[in-house]
Amino acid sequence: QWQLVESGGGSVQAGDSLRLSCAASGRSFSGYTMAWFRQAPGKEREFVAAISRSGVSTYDSDSVKDRFTISRDNAANTLYLQMNSLKPEDTALYCCAAAWSTSDLTQRSGYGYWGKGTQVTVSS
Repeated sequence: QWQLVESGGGSVQAGDSLRLSCAASGRSFSGYTMAWFRQAPGKEREFVAAISRSGVSTYDSDSVKDRFTISRDNAANTLYLQMNSLKPEDTALYCCAAAWSTSDLTQRSGYGYWGKGTQVTVSS
């Protein structure tokens, strides 16, 4: 059973930083493309960032580019999202996701495994 558990969320002020983690267990973590998505109240789940199996390649959404950094530690079976210069519009439930194979990193339909998420709230 593939299990993904996020942590590291919280309530912060605009301009602060947070580091999210996603601990994976049950499958070969290094065999999966990993990503972060987020969902704000009343909005659809949106792509944030993705990282290749080896961690060499990453892809960020325009809304977080130059502020957020996705990374992974395959030895520790953990995915990370370093979030800097947080804005109120970053407020959302952040979920990690895993894909064995997907043709479009930004589409949630390509990811077969999801964590339950960790809440990030940014106040102005």
